[in-house]
Amino acid sequence: MIKKAPSKATAKAETKTVKAKKTKVAETRKLPPLSNGADAFVLNRLYDVVQSRKNADPAVSHSARLLSRGTYKIAQKFGEEAVECLIEAVAGRTSLLVGESADVLYHLIVMWVNAGITPDEVWAELARREGTSGIAEKASRPKVSLPPSGATASDATEQD
Repeated sequence: MIKKAPSKATAKAETKTVKAKKTKVAETRKLPPLSNGADAFVLNRLYDVVQSRKNADPAVSHSARLLSRGTYKIAQKFGEEAVECLIEAVAGRTSLLVGESADVLYHLIVMWVNAGITPDEVWAELARREGTSGIAEKASRPKVSLPPSGATASDATEQD
């Protein structure tokens, strides 16, 4: 008996199955423990470094350059890094996801420094939420409406 070659649809379905299995394996892979010298306090130390570079020469310090460009550019960079992080997560490339996650955390810290927020404020908020259902916590937040397109922040304050 002569065996027929699989149709394009069958081949495509088999490819999707293989990709899905590969992604599943990547998602369940255990990461190694933190290496020597790596701990959760690295975020506090990174904050201190970014804070210390706030008034540095933008030609010498990447952090100073970002901070000198203002909130909009900092937010844009954070968004770009977050999207890259999402892409690696969806693709199941955990080793690249680790690097992109570090980029997201760095740019988040730059945003905190720019806004005058300290890590302790964020840690306190996380501690406050600890043990609270995410659904209940979200429901307890005040509803915030954005100003109409083209309105300024002062316009939103005047509307209240």
